[in-house]
Amino acid sequence: MKIFKTIIIDDERLAREEVKRALQKHKEFKIIGEASHADEAIELIEDLQPDILFLDIHMPGKSGFDLLEELTNVPDVVFTTAYDQYAVKAFEMNALDYLVKPLRDERFSKTIEKVKVELSKRVQLESSILPIHQKIFIKDGEKCHFIPLTEIHFIESLENYARLYFGSDKAMIKRSLNLLAEKLDPKVFFRVNRSQIINIHYIKEIHPYFNNKLQILLTTGEKVEVSSRQSVKFKNWNSL
Repeated sequence: MKIFKTIIIDDERLAREEVKRALQKHKEFKIIGEASHADEAIELIEDLQPDILFLDIHMPGKSGFDLLEELTNVPDVVFTTAYDQYAVKAFEMNALDYLVKPLRDERFSKTIEKVKVELSKRVQLESSILPIHQKIFIKDGEKCHFIPLTEIHFIESLENYARLYFGSDKAMIKRSLNLLAEKLDPKVFFRVNRSQIINIHYIKEIHPYFNNKLQILLTTGEKVEVSSRQSVKFKNWNSL
C-alpha cells in the first residue's frame, strides 16, 4: 500500500484536529507535520516534501493562496475553509478538492477517494528518473518530435502544461512542472523557480541579483531569475 505524506495547515487547532480525526479512517495518509501559519508551513513543506496538503485559506498574515505562490515545488492540495466563495480561485490553482468546514464524513470520504486516484496516477508516472541520454517522444498538435533529453535546455510552466525548448524549436506537453522535475535527472536539470527549469549544461553566465538572488543567462539566450530559496540551493549544490 502506497503511503501519502500529508501536512495539515490551519491557524485553528480544533480545525487541524478535525482533519486529523477524519484522516484516521484512511490509513494510506500519514500525517508528517502540521502548521498554524504560512511561514511555518513553507519550512515544513520544503524540508519534508509532502505529497498532499490539507490547507486553510484564511490565516493570519499570509493566506493559503499566498503560501502556494511562495513555494518552488507545490504539492497537491485540498483546501479546507469556512468560506465557499473562493472555490473558483482554488480550482484555478489546480486544487484536487475544496472542502467547506465543518467537514462532513461522507463528503470527506469522496474527497479522499478522488485524492487517492490522482496521487496513484502520479506515482505511476514518477516511478523512475529518465536517463539523460534517452530520447522522448512529444506530440504537439500536428507536429511530432523525438528529442534527446540532452538537447532540452529550458522548460517553463503554463498552468497544467509545460513548454520545452530544444535546439531552435519548442513544444507543449500536458505535464505539470512538478511531474517533470520528478522525472528529469536532478544532476542536470535544476528548478530555478516555481515556473522554470534549466539544463545546467547550457549555463553561460551567472550574476548576483536583487535580494541575494541569482540571475542566469543560458547559451541559447534565455535569462532566468533564480528564486531566493533556489539561489541558496544552487550555490550549495555547485560549491566544492
